[in-house]
Amino acid sequence: MEPAIKDFHHPYQPYDIQYELMNVIYQCIVEGKIGILESPTGTGKSLSLICSSLTWLRDFQEGALQGEVTLEQEDDEPNWVFEHPQAQRRNAEIQQKSELEARLRQVRAKELRQKQKYESGEPKAKRTKADEVRATSYAEDDARFELDEYNSEDEDPKAKNSSQPSKDSGLSSASLQLMEKLGFVSKPSDNEDILSTDDVKIYFCSRTHSQLAQFVQELRRVDFPEVSWAAKKDASTAGDTEDRAVVKHLPLGSRKNLCINSNVSRLGSAPAINERCLELQQPDTSKDHKCPFIPNKENETLVNDFRDHTLAKIRDIEDLGKLGKKIGICPYYASRVTIKPSEIVTLPYPLLLQKSAREALDISLKGHVIIIDEAHNLMDTISNIHSITVTQGQLKLCRSQLGLYLQNFRNRLKGRNRVYVAQLVRLIDSVSGCLEIRMTGKQSSEGIVDVGHLMAGKGVDQINLYKLMRYLQESKLARKVEGYTTHAQEQESKAKSKKEAEAHVSTMPVLNHVQSFLQTLTNPASEGRFFCEKDEKNDLSLKYMLLDPTQHFKEIVEDARAVILAGGTMSPVIFSYLDLLFEYSLKFPQMDDYIRHLFAYVDPARLKTFSCGHIIPKENLVALPVAKGPGGIAFDFTYDKRNSSAMIEALGGCLVQLSNIVPDGLVVFFPSYAYLEQVVHHWQMKSSGTVKSMWDSLLERKPIFREAKANTTGSDDVLDEYSRAVANGHGGLLLSVIGGKMSEGINFSDALGRGVVVVGLPFPNIQSAPWKAKLEHIEQSTTTRTGSRDEGKAAAREFYENACMRAVNQSIGRAIRHKGDYASILLLDRRYRTPRIEGKLPAWIRQGIVKGGSDGFGEVVESLRMFFKGKKKV
Repeated sequence: MEPAIKDFHHPYQPYDIQYELMNVIYQCIVEGKIGILESPTGTGKSLSLICSSLTWLRDFQEGALQGEVTLEQEDDEPNWVFEHPQAQRRNAEIQQKSELEARLRQVRAKELRQKQKYESGEPKAKRTKADEVRATSYAEDDARFELDEYNSEDEDPKAKNSSQPSKDSGLSSASLQLMEKLGFVSKPSDNEDILSTDDVKIYFCSRTHSQLAQFVQELRRVDFPEVSWAAKKDASTAGDTEDRAVVKHLPLGSRKNLCINSNVSRLGSAPAINERCLELQQPDTSKDHKCPFIPNKENETLVNDFRDHTLAKIRDIEDLGKLGKKIGICPYYASRVTIKPSEIVTLPYPLLLQKSAREALDISLKGHVIIIDEAHNLMDTISNIHSITVTQGQLKLCRSQLGLYLQNFRNRLKGRNRVYVAQLVRLIDSVSGCLEIRMTGKQSSEGIVDVGHLMAGKGVDQINLYKLMRYLQESKLARKVEGYTTHAQEQESKAKSKKEAEAHVSTMPVLNHVQSFLQTLTNPASEGRFFCEKDEKNDLSLKYMLLDPTQHFKEIVEDARAVILAGGTMSPVIFSYLDLLFEYSLKFPQMDDYIRHLFAYVDPARLKTFSCGHIIPKENLVALPVAKGPGGIAFDFTYDKRNSSAMIEALGGCLVQLSNIVPDGLVVFFPSYAYLEQVVHHWQMKSSGTVKSMWDSLLERKPIFREAKANTTGSDDVLDEYSRAVANGHGGLLLSVIGGKMSEGINFSDALGRGVVVVGLPFPNIQSAPWKAKLEHIEQSTTTRTGSRDEGKAAAREFYENACMRAVNQSIGRAIRHKGDYASILLLDRRYRTPRIEGKLPAWIRQGIVKGGSDGFGEVVESLRMFFKGKKKV
């Protein structure tokens, strides 16, 4: 007898590969595993994640209701002693949840009846209140910028209660007192309308808010049965067709996304908004200047209203901001009390991956399910979040602000304040002096910097960095210095316009940024490196780069019930070329980037890898590694050979012929902006004896569009113009860059991407100091773990190649977006025909590679012609 097929409540009839993926996800959560899963873009990955994880959650909730999920029982404890309080607790929780569900049904019914009025705008009273909010003005008296007396725990036992950070929250008692004053950490009273239990939930994390918004759209498509405690409806709502089991979803975001105080949100940058928000909550800020939207004991009812309205419907981050405005409560802070009763919480990478961000939002991951989407760059993301750069200009500005502060408060600084501020000045001078030496000395200005050189200044070796960092956190020196600096500037420039005066307040305290950089000096040497590097203006800066993300992700893994890493192009993270090179796989059984470099400490039995195929028929994809161009010129786009005129001319001739065959849109990815510019410049020049340039020949086939360089405006305009040209039947040739904006998050579906061309392999610059350090770290850590230097070198080489191929796979994954889509993929470089590189392509791409034949370009053209000829007949 065949086992019953699991109902995942998918809104459509799932494909076999979707059902297989949902089964794997469900089992990963049931068994508490770490799943590393690949599902090509266009195969319904988001719906598969939603349906499988929420089906598990519903099953878990029903199991808890029936008593299948129990508390831990002591060995010597009688069953009847244990079962009675457990039953009481379960009944109390059921009652609590039933009451919440009843309120949510009432909210949905109310919103349905008053929809037009509810969506017409915020209440007049609230709007007037918001309009009257004014920015904090600074008092003439500068005493409020004076530092409070400070005693460290080690030197004064009596100070334990005044300065010791909380072990649970990571906050000082002063911060906790402020939060308690605002109503965040007080013990709930008997009649307080806030759910106390932290229900088991799913944390879904993705790279950007736009990707999370797309996830929310998919979440709205799914209908789930009600849990038993929510099955009974009130008579007043029993007939409402709109009333159904709504998944309790909460979108979390930063202050920048959720601030509703116009005088704060208009500051623009996230650091400026964060600082002003905290500033408006300080005890010395007068009551009429405090932010009126901050939750407190007086507006607790509004917080509960916000919670109920948030959970009553599935909302995205923009909806949450609008809801906060209508109710008149800060959605950033009010969302904290909404976390516990939620079933699924969506949030961007930084809010999940940074411990400080989790603590700020009061997020506990203990026993919950973590799903990280777009996880192909997870290790790089963790490293980037915990890396930081400081410029010489920032160090000098910081030193100048400290000097101004000391000039006014030197005689008022006493005790430990005087000692620590002096230590901070010496430390900043030491770091700045190191940069000066690199700029003026014979030593190369760029490269690795030894931490000892950063702390070579006079007396710096006597500084206890850990105590100094704690002092900076506890004393809030950065905020005091920046506040006084702004105050002093305003006093000196009263003649300036209001806009100019506000500009001083709208920047992040530079000392706060420098403080974050100095904190990295306390990190273990094995985790990261310091580098000197020059920016585009040739200014020197100092960068700390995290090399080992393991420890920063380990706490998440150890706390979570299960962790799912999902992506459309995880290869070669999961399956590399080992299946093609059996002997090599025997020697190195785990050459997987994640297993080796992120989960090396995890029991292999807890790891689960899975890669599903694509939903498109095999005949809808043709993949062609192109080893030779027109005229038989070998395509070898290695750094040493790619600059030859013959190679660039052959590349142009190749694209001319491809433009004749590939209909509609043809997208070409180059390894870098610099090489793209070089190639275009060459094509635009007329060769001696020719009537027209290669550029002109290309323009005769298709209009040409070029991706704007990273961090510049115009990318959206280029894509819009390209899309219009294709839609109007003119076709288009879009020249893009791997790693640029067009290579991630852009869908070249249908006519926009009938052909995708990759020029060469985008290997990172192995001679750069960061990459040298990264590969050296991998080699050393692998050698230490395995005892074999050969394995260490092989691991470094594998990591380097995988970084390149992840970028390639992400780019070529832009083309196929749904079941009926079709496209051609051309990989221009002889190396794509080697088993080592070919094996790092996703399985669904490898299946489309045309086998046999010679390396001649004529056969490539013929294969391409036959492919599109077959599509015209369909």
